[in-house]
Order: sequence, then C-alpha cells, then structure tokens
Amino acid sequence: MASFTGIADEAGNPLATQIRATQALGWDSLELRNVQLPGFPTANVHDLPPAAFELLCRDLAAANLSVAAFGSSIGNWASPITDPFDTTLERLQRAIPRMQQLGTRFLRIMSFAVLKDASGADLPDQCDAERFRRLREIKARCDDAGLVAVHENCMNYGGMSISHALRTLDAVPGLRWVFDTANPLFNEDRDRPGHQQDPWDFYQAVKPAISHFHIKDGIYDPLLRDCHYTLPGLGHGAVPRILADALASGYQGFLSIEPHTAVVFHSAPTETDADPAARAEQQFQSYLDYGRALQNLVASLPLS
Repeated sequence: MASFTGIADEAGNPLATQIRATQALGWDSLELRNVQLPGFPTANVHDLPPAAFELLCRDLAAANLSVAAFGSSIGNWASPITDPFDTTLERLQRAIPRMQQLGTRFLRIMSFAVLKDASGADLPDQCDAERFRRLREIKARCDDAGLVAVHENCMNYGGMSISHALRTLDAVPGLRWVFDTANPLFNEDRDRPGHQQDPWDFYQAVKPAISHFHIKDGIYDPLLRDCHYTLPGLGHGAVPRILADALASGYQGFLSIEPHTAVVFHSAPTETDADPAARAEQQFQSYLDYGRALQNLVASLPLS
C-alpha cells in the first residue's frame, strides 16, 4: 500500500506550518525541502545552520513525524554542470548525516541544468560524460551511507527527453528515479523538437527505476511556457492512469504531493505576493485541498 506525504514547504516555509499541514491531513511524514525555523532564514534542509537543524529535529520528534525524503538542491535546475563539483559534494556531505539522524532514506537529486546559448537554445555539447561521472559519485556516496539517490525528471539533463533519461539510467547503474507526473508537460521533448513530453510515455520508460513519486498536475500554456496547475486528475499529467498502473503493479512507496497550485518555486513573484498573510493562507489551504483530492482520487482508482 502506498503512503501519502508531501513537499511540505508548499504549505508554507515555516516548519510549524509544515507540521500543522501534515497533521491536518492525518499523515505521519513529510518531505523536507525549504524550511524556516524561528530566528533563522529559510534554507534548504541541508543548508540550515546546525542550531536550526537541531530545532527541526526536536520539533519533528515532538510532533511524532518522520521525514520521507530530502528535496535537495543537488544537481538541480539552478546548478550548472560547469560549476565546480566541490559545491555539490559540500551539499551532499551536509545532507547525508542529517538524513541518517532523521532516519530518511530518499535523497532527491537531479542531473544539473541544461546548458544553453545566449538565445536560450540547447547547446549541442551537454557535457554528458561529466554529468554521468558526478552522478555515479553522488550515488556511490549515498550507497555507502545506506541512502537512496532518486533522480527527478525536471529541468535538467535527465528530464530533457525519454532518451536522455534512459541514457542517464544506463550510465549510472542502479540509479533510482522519482517520477514527477506534471514535469513532462512543461519540458520540451528533445526527441520531438517543438512538442512537450508525454507523461504516460515518460512514466512507462522509467517505470522499472521508480522508487518515489511527486504528484502534481496541470495544463500547459505555450504563452506562459509553463502549466496552469490543477488538482490531481484535472490536468494533462495522466495522474489517474499512472497511479492506477503503478499501484496495480505493486508500488508501495510514497506519493508525495507537490501542488504548485499556490506557488511555483522556479517562477518569478506575482502580484499576489503583495499580501503575504493572504498568500500564506492560500498556500496552506491549497496544500490541504490538494492532499485530500489525491486521497480521494486514489480511493476511486480501479486497481485491477
């Protein structure tokens, strides 16, 4: 049986808000990404000052909540492959002992940002060999620590197309995948230039490597070059079909919500940001609505 969890900073950055949202949904775990503790600025969980991280551990223990995964910034869409690898290793070296302290298994990683020219076009040379070398090193260090590195299909090399994903999996033996249901919608399919990716086809291609799911849904807007994000099952992410297939195939891992219905972390601020209190309440309620909608969707699925 799959378990529900969520990237809880989508309910709000303060840890207290993330705990409150998780408890309101009746869930016993959350996925940590960005976190804010009293007296400290918001940071990714692996970048929190040690004193802030100790507060986090204390508060999660008091709430009797576990951590399903770290949504790290390791190799993400803001991390060029041309940057020194030491930057990545420093993040990894901070993340590993924190995950061990919290009893967390899954570390979300990516395969570094897509290299582009001044006009925004993909460069012919994406430094494949260096990406794969770094990913093998990241995976090896996670393996040695008893952790599981899961690669997300997003705005990174492995998310450029099915063929890029399969090359990544072939070049990094044993690498596991966190499949995001809506990310294919806003990523151009480099196997079919001028078209967006197909979520069902992408899911089928990486299915044998999937150990974790991020659930979001949306309808692609070519003018926005992004999605109008929706409740799960109401967009073009093939969420019901993918979940029905995964669960019928015996998937028993986490279904982690990443709604984006009230916030998109790689987008520019909008006019709604002018009223922080209203936006915070919108985020919180949107997160609860999303979690409940996913639970209802899963309960309605034909699993045979």
